[in-house]
Amino acid sequence: MTETPETRTLYNADCPVCNAEICHYAAYSDARALPLAFEDLNTVDLTDWGVTSDQAMRRLHVLHQGQIYVGFDAFVILWDQMPRYRFAARIGRLPLIRPLARWGYERIAAPWLYRSHKKRMAKWAAKNQATK
Repeated sequence: MTETPETRTLYNADCPVCNAEICHYAAYSDARALPLAFEDLNTVDLTDWGVTSDQAMRRLHVLHQGQIYVGFDAFVILWDQMPRYRFAARIGRLPLIRPLARWGYERIAAPWLYRSHKKRMAKWAAKNQATK
């Protein structure tokens, strides 16, 4: 039996939604000693990923077997590495589901999360400026 290759996930820990989801996956992974790594884009060298901070904030990125997956495809790869979520990966690969899920992630979920994060960061910056 071959071991599952290490899969690395790049996410934004400053986004409460992203952080909650990835922390859940990390806890699940750690409890089962799965060869998964979760990297906060705010604390790692992004040149290893070949993306800017802004690009990394806009979509989930997963590095698996030397290939980078972005967006919904990144979720499918990540889910496939965790036994509890393999059913989600299988469903996400279905011919009718995949394009709809990609569309929903690209057009609705990811842009909304990104805009929400940018607004949160602007409020935080304004608050910090006001206290100086």
